[in-house]
Amino acid sequence: MPKIHVLEKQVAELIAAGEVVERPSSVIKELVENSIDSGASIVTVEIRRGGVTYIRVTDNGCGIAREDVATAFLRHATSKVREKDDLDAILTLGFRGEALASISAVSRVDLITRTADSSIGTHYSSEGGSDVEIEDAGCPLGTTITARDLFFNVPARMKFLKKDTAEGNSVAGLMDKIALSHPEISFRLIREGKEVLHTPGDGKLNSAIYAVFGKEFSGALLPVDYTLGGIRVHGYISSPIASRPNRSMQNFFINGRFVRSRTACVALEEAYKGAIMVGKFPACVLHIELPSSVVDVNVHPAKLEVRFVNERPVFDAVYHGVKSAVTASRDMKSVDLAQHARRPVDPYKPDVVVKPQQMVLNQPPKTETAKPMPAPVVKSAPVVINTSKKEAEAPYEPPVDMPPMPHTFSDSAEREGKPQLESIRTSIERVLEAEPQPVTKPEVITEEPPLPQPPETEPVPPAWEGTPVQTEAVQENPESNAQPETYIVPETERDLSRTAHKVIGEVFDTYIILEYDAQTLMFIDKHAAHERLLYEKLKRREEAAMAQTLLVPVTVTMDKNEYTAVLQNLSVFEQAGFDVEDFGSGTVLVRSAPLNLNGADIKDSVLEMAGYLEENKTDATTEHMDWLYHNIACRAAIKGGNVSKKEELIALAEELEANPDVRYCPHGRPIYVMLKKRTLEKEFGRV
Repeated sequence: MPKIHVLEKQVAELIAAGEVVERPSSVIKELVENSIDSGASIVTVEIRRGGVTYIRVTDNGCGIAREDVATAFLRHATSKVREKDDLDAILTLGFRGEALASISAVSRVDLITRTADSSIGTHYSSEGGSDVEIEDAGCPLGTTITARDLFFNVPARMKFLKKDTAEGNSVAGLMDKIALSHPEISFRLIREGKEVLHTPGDGKLNSAIYAVFGKEFSGALLPVDYTLGGIRVHGYISSPIASRPNRSMQNFFINGRFVRSRTACVALEEAYKGAIMVGKFPACVLHIELPSSVVDVNVHPAKLEVRFVNERPVFDAVYHGVKSAVTASRDMKSVDLAQHARRPVDPYKPDVVVKPQQMVLNQPPKTETAKPMPAPVVKSAPVVINTSKKEAEAPYEPPVDMPPMPHTFSDSAEREGKPQLESIRTSIERVLEAEPQPVTKPEVITEEPPLPQPPETEPVPPAWEGTPVQTEAVQENPESNAQPETYIVPETERDLSRTAHKVIGEVFDTYIILEYDAQTLMFIDKHAAHERLLYEKLKRREEAAMAQTLLVPVTVTMDKNEYTAVLQNLSVFEQAGFDVEDFGSGTVLVRSAPLNLNGADIKDSVLEMAGYLEENKTDATTEHMDWLYHNIACRAAIKGGNVSKKEELIALAEELEANPDVRYCPHGRPIYVMLKKRTLEKEFGRV
């Protein structure tokens, strides 16, 4: 039977340190929270090699008295809690008294501090938890703590640290959260000698958001300020049109502390129901202020989770606050539209006054914009008007509320030596003043000498009748006696059966109807079919080289953890057709993307891929690529509900016929369903 014994002090401290100090960002979190509790208005953090070899945190807070410096590095030594009742009203970020002892146990620590009532500061050194020296030092008001060589005495912990870039990005992500939690404090982060974050500390939350996330994110936010039952919710939420593919940009702060709250997250998303697309998520920076007696912050080792006495009031406050902000933004837009409603257009009052001009030969034709006119005046050829006799007998009614229509007038008559026509305005007035007369030939509005007349046609109405008509210029061809047609049907519209099976058309702008054989109809989901075909091409690498270089690179701002995942998997993005570069501070630059993706889809695809890579860090590259191909194919495919040309439907049906093994989309949904003739006959009672 093993004998029970008490651990040595050094071993116990190393074990305890493992609960508090997990990585460099854990050290910075504890030190910065102490700076905030000290009343500092400026906090500067500097790291090297991701914080593994060097961390320095400087503040201008109240400092530590000389007699308390050594005590501060003892375990369970704190100035924030004295008795058990204090645990029910914790208003500070730190309170356990473990941070400095744990940090000094696994690193080499130097502390310099001075209080306002002292003219000389104090310098304290510790290595691996053992005191080295304490002496006088000259320093400004506040405290500076430097931690070097993290885990120098615990090699087993050192090997679990990630690359310096990943650790540095973790520190940057932490500083983003802390900067948003206290906009009244100016935070600076210096990384490898370069300043990557600097908030103004003016007390305005939107200023901190701008400094952390940039102009694009901060410009698409809606303000929230709502109080319910003693709980105040204030901050900013994303507008419905700026939703994101994941929850990485949801930031909740309870009494100035960043937390992960399931209650607040569900309330936020419930408030957006019906305002954003399914599968999209809102972003937010929301502060929740409530009495400290109704929330317990001592339930998580890293203090990232809290527990409420009653979750319902918190849910209601967040839900109604966000809902009212989203509704107010919608109401503002509808009022805007009402105020800027289009006024009726007077068809007889032209917007542009056309003055007669001298025509110059060998000059390109000019285009003038005027109000609608009964029929275009074409100089180059006679005009055939395709209107029924019944419409010709109807009285003239001027068009009402029509938008301006551009007309292009050719100068071919001048090039042929014909006399110049009158100005456009004069020609229109002559047409409007003329008496309607029935004619049996197309009317040609010209001056002497007259242009050659076209062959005999059926009687047509005068050109000034107000009914909208289709017109087509008839070109003279002495070698052909064919009558002119007013509408030429394209070959693809006259023949929809180029495929092995007859394409009938499309229904609901989503499903292609195809006559599979004499007894069967096939309904094809065009999005699912196109998505699977693109996916197969990407897997065969047929589309790998078909990347488009973007004229204007797309910038994508994301959470620091996702940012790290992207930088660690640049080769995966390259295989998928993306050229992604690091743009610094949680932003990447996309210079090229797969050919079938447009601007909005490029950004969403990169964000979704980043979220997937961050959540599935242990997956093999082949599994990464399979998911990426799914994502690209889904976004690049024809969307259900979009209008497609008949040529596109035929081409899709042809490609589907060439790949008979394609039956399901990458998500597992069927691409097509069959409907038998007998089933239809049963529905109609024929059998």
